Amino acid sequence: MKKLFTPDMYLDSVFDITPVMLKNKGIYGLILDIDNTLVATYIKKADERAADFIKSLKENGLKAVIVSNGKKKRVELFCKPLGIEYIYKAHKPLGGALKKAIEMMGLPYDKVAILGDQLFTDVLGGNLLGIHSILVKPMDPDEPLFIKIKRIFEKPFLKKIEYDVKKNRIK
Repeated sequence: MKKLFTPDMYLDSVFDITPVMLKNKGIYGLILDIDNTLVATYIKKADERAADFIKSLKENGLKAVIVSNGKKKRVELFCKPLGIEYIYKAHKPLGGALKKAIEMMGLPYDKVAILGDQLFTDVLGGNLLGIHSILVKPMDPDEPLFIKIKRIFEKPFLKKIEYDVKKNRIK
């Protein structure tokens, strides 16, 4: 049984991921987080790198949905210019919004991955549903206090994940 706080992949950045890499792993749909995954938390609109990443997914036949615990105004401001479907106030790691995102993509669970920067929301949510989970390092250490507190509790898990990466147990 897969451990709930262990991602299938652990990368430095979302921008280390390519459509070819995803397809080679049998992944055709991606559930994406915004804050500290695609852009730093304080950046309200998609920057060029985030926009190019989303565009590359679409151009290569991959489906993507933004699923954020953020408020409607923040998520809409980010997603509408990109033309990407989204769910706000998702209450990750609870599975309702994640299931809805998978339904929106019209793909089987084993063809979908969740990608985010937090163990207790993104990775846990994906693992509870049985989809692929990809953890990336946060883009910026300047985060709200409640996230900084969560990061303290993530540290022991991250040490184990980093050890597993060194031992090639996690890609």
